[in-house]
Amino acid sequence: MQTADFDFVLPPELIAQHPAPKRDESRLLVLHRGENRVEHRRFPDLLEFLRPGDVLVLNNSRVIPARLRGVNAKTGGKFEALLVEETAPNDWWTMMRPGKNARIGTQIMFPESGGRPGGILATVVETHYEGRRRLQFSGTPDIRRELDRLGEVPLPPYIQRHGQLPDDKDRYQTVFAKTDGSVAAPTAGLHFTPELLEQIRARGVQICFLTLHVGPGTFLPVKTESLAAHKMHEERFELSEETVNSINDAKKSGRRIIATGTTTVRVLETVAAQNNGKLAKTAGKTGIFIYPPFSFQVVDALLTNFHLPRSTLLMLVSAFAAPGETRGREIILPAYAEAIRERYRFFSYGDAMLIL
Repeated sequence: MQTADFDFVLPPELIAQHPAPKRDESRLLVLHRGENRVEHRRFPDLLEFLRPGDVLVLNNSRVIPARLRGVNAKTGGKFEALLVEETAPNDWWTMMRPGKNARIGTQIMFPESGGRPGGILATVVETHYEGRRRLQFSGTPDIRRELDRLGEVPLPPYIQRHGQLPDDKDRYQTVFAKTDGSVAAPTAGLHFTPELLEQIRARGVQICFLTLHVGPGTFLPVKTESLAAHKMHEERFELSEETVNSINDAKKSGRRIIATGTTTVRVLETVAAQNNGKLAKTAGKTGIFIYPPFSFQVVDALLTNFHLPRSTLLMLVSAFAAPGETRGREIILPAYAEAIRERYRFFSYGDAMLIL
């Protein structure tokens, strides 16, 4: 298939720029893929579509304050660094702006808020063909310990405003976030409240967790003409034995697996592909790129947000709309067109979609 097959016109004002007033007050578009029919609901109505015995799988990765602002130790020139991947304590691959000024050997100081010297220094020690810079930090045993005071929430690049709002630090984090590592939120989980999760459990639905640390590649559009030529950035994940056992038992007894977010889908389908359709306790990296046609081995229903044109996320949900077939985009794009007509909000701070 071609990248242009997944293009559509999205009014800029529908790309959500601010947090919703409350987590569970988002809108929910329910797509019944077998009937090619949609319903317009509110997010708490999710309860009506869950059955006793279902397994709801959530990504519990926690967003770290991964955006650091620094200055060249010699010239005073400003830098912005986004921590992407830790290779060792105090050793990180980063995305930097302006990258052309971050040459090997450049030293960068990271002051505290208000410009006070923070005692943290980083040296550029390596460059990557994709434009990334590897930094080695000094002045602290572990830069992770300093992020809460030095770093900022790494809001997505499509949010066109200067700085972060006071509630971004809380709102750009799921209420069940546990394991540090993401530079972007697993956004489908942002709608849940502790109260709604308890109501789901009370309905007889089992809630399980996995971890996939979301990287900046989630924002990148596909630029190649053909989908097969696109290369995904790898992301680290961990699938526990407890979650594996719950899902495998559910599959044996014909109960549904409901994935919250494309990140959850990618972990489950990656591990299933490695184990002849079954799950096993696994930790590693995945670069799986799911697009039509794709046969899903684990996931039966998907809760997700609305995604941007030409994104890998849109291609994944199109594959899910018609598993094993190429016509999924013919189901998803009309549903998206209706969402646009009804003024649904798109992407991270946007509304939700349930595909059944």
